[in-house]
Amino acid sequence: MRFARYPLAALFVLAALFPLAWMAVAGFKAKTEVVATPFQFFPEVWHWENYTRMLGDEAFLRSLGVTFAGAVLFAALSLAVNSLGAYAFARLEFAFKRTLWVIVITTMFIPAIAIMLTSFIVVTQLGMLDTLAVLVIPGAASGLQVFFLRQYYLAVPRALEEAAQLDGAGPWRIFSRIFIPLSKGALVVVGATSFLAFWNAYIWPVLTITDPDLFQVQQYLATFRSDRTSELGLLMAGSTLAALPVIVLFLIFQRQIIAGVRISGLK
Repeated sequence: MRFARYPLAALFVLAALFPLAWMAVAGFKAKTEVVATPFQFFPEVWHWENYTRMLGDEAFLRSLGVTFAGAVLFAALSLAVNSLGAYAFARLEFAFKRTLWVIVITTMFIPAIAIMLTSFIVVTQLGMLDTLAVLVIPGAASGLQVFFLRQYYLAVPRALEEAAQLDGAGPWRIFSRIFIPLSKGALVVVGATSFLAFWNAYIWPVLTITDPDLFQVQQYLATFRSDRTSELGLLMAGSTLAALPVIVLFLIFQRQIIAGVRISGLK
């Protein structure tokens, strides 16, 4: 039975990596060769200029830079807001705590698309359109991430907290010196998830950003489907380059991400 796992694992890995490999190879194909029939995985002629053209495209590089900066800010803000909220619900006592916790949990079951229009009206009235803030601030607070981190904080032994209180430590010191170091795996999962969500966002940037200087990378690549429909090789090359930061992020933090997800499943 153990030996049967390896072919199944290899098949799963192949199925998961095939679309990414095809996209990377399709970036070397000619304009219409990407959708040519019959299907051909490798190009007849390798067009290296597709990648060099994308790397020389100032608008594409600017969208990568703006998206990366926004993703870092979004991840940092998400970590700050949701970790503090999780600590408050896990350890602090305050008025209407149970009621507020029910409200936070309820937001987990509301689809983002259901509040898209009302969110757009709010940011419009606040004058946030065509700013990086409209991409970073609205979605920073997440009921799911608060719930996820709260489960970690509940598992922290109260003896550690009581010992710190005997030494005169207040809530902030206990949070920063005890809870944060003990939940690094969970924080990495939350940060990586937030980064990925921002990087792959498309609908919200399209609604709120019309300034080309603030175009997100997915928003910029969408112009290929409208303005440059025949440049499918360039689109595949750009999509491959846009996927690289996320792949590198996972490779750097893969141990923490896997460990955090595994431990969360045990609690």
